[in-house]
Amino acid sequence: MNVQITDINETRKTLTVTLDKSEVDGEYNAILGDFTKQVSLPGFRPGKAPAAMVAKRFGKELKDEFKQKVIGKAYRDGLEQSKLEVLSLVDVEEGAIEPGLSAAIKLTVDVRPEFQLPDYNGFTTEIQPTEPTEAEVDTVIEGLRAERADFKVADRAAAKGDYVRFGYEGTLDGKPLTDVVGDKAIYATAPQTWEEVEGANEGLLPGMSTQIAGLKATDKKTVTVTFPADFAPVPALAGKAVSYAIEVQEVRERVLPPMDEEFFKQNRADNLDGLKAQVRANLTMRKEQENRSAQRRQITDSLVAQANFPVPDSLVSSERDGVLRQFIEENMRRGVPQEQFEQNKKELHDSATKAAVSRIKVQLMLAKIADAEKLKVDEKDFNTWIMREAMRSGQKPDKLAKELGKDREQLRAIQQQLIFDKALDFLVTKATVKTASAKA
Repeated sequence: MNVQITDINETRKTLTVTLDKSEVDGEYNAILGDFTKQVSLPGFRPGKAPAAMVAKRFGKELKDEFKQKVIGKAYRDGLEQSKLEVLSLVDVEEGAIEPGLSAAIKLTVDVRPEFQLPDYNGFTTEIQPTEPTEAEVDTVIEGLRAERADFKVADRAAAKGDYVRFGYEGTLDGKPLTDVVGDKAIYATAPQTWEEVEGANEGLLPGMSTQIAGLKATDKKTVTVTFPADFAPVPALAGKAVSYAIEVQEVRERVLPPMDEEFFKQNRADNLDGLKAQVRANLTMRKEQENRSAQRRQITDSLVAQANFPVPDSLVSSERDGVLRQFIEENMRRGVPQEQFEQNKKELHDSATKAAVSRIKVQLMLAKIADAEKLKVDEKDFNTWIMREAMRSGQKPDKLAKELGKDREQLRAIQQQLIFDKALDFLVTKATVKTASAKA
């Protein structure tokens, strides 16, 4: 066997692996022998048919498996002799593969780039104070009361925090809005809808929550709503000022429950002090989790900033596809139409490529750190992942584990992600931590 390596770029190589006649014949004879043992031909006992008859009868099947065996041998032996750390097989040019002849197989592979790790012990990270303020505790408790609020009809003008039921019909430049919005008729007209007056979360029609302030039941009013320039749900409305004729049907005011024994019982507390202690503990835990996530992001950013090495094209392509798929799925759930993705195709592709390159660099660095620190994924790590994923997906842990056992590729991807997470958590434990000043 002879192996020649040709550099295409820093991370892509071509291996030309030449197997001599004896190696090719060895693979052919091994395959023919296996076929002869397994097949039955009329007039012969199983496994006793002459090899020449077997070769003639099963010529196509024999040839296909023979080629795969030769290519597999070329790949395995070529990697062993070249000592390349291959990340992906990009292309195979098999040439002529016939018994009695030598065979030259050209393999295009992407290899792990060579780079030096930066000093990764002691990255500087900044966290926020974890001690909740009284204002934060009070906000949570008010939120708990709001969850159990009653809404009573109010015979007065709508004020901030009230809910208003009203119908509306829109026009644009004097023409019915139904002619503009297509199948998104809800943006044109509705017999009734509810909206919180000056609410923190914007409703369907931008700015409408402020327009209904001061109105009472039976009031009619024509208001102007200006849609944002980048309004994705209905691009035809982007940047347009639309007139809506609205009629108020009802005003309801939010009545919060008293903080009495029943309220505390519903929230698993004995009294106000007990509830505050519970809320404070939950807020502290949440802040600690947020700090941990922030440290991981900061360390990831630090790694990217020091990652001055090329990345394999095949890995970037695969990761970019994942980034694009996730982005499109998330935005389609938010109502962004398919046409908008087509309009911004180049920008999306460039942005996804940039994100993919950063992710691949971080993964390569984390893998090298895990190797340097001898970090391993053990059974406990995998079981923890199984339990967490089972809770998230609503599956039984044993069923999930059994299904994963049938998919070696997915199992390998999970193990790889676990080692990345383990390496990142290791870097967090080694980081220099600064606590930001408490916000006033």
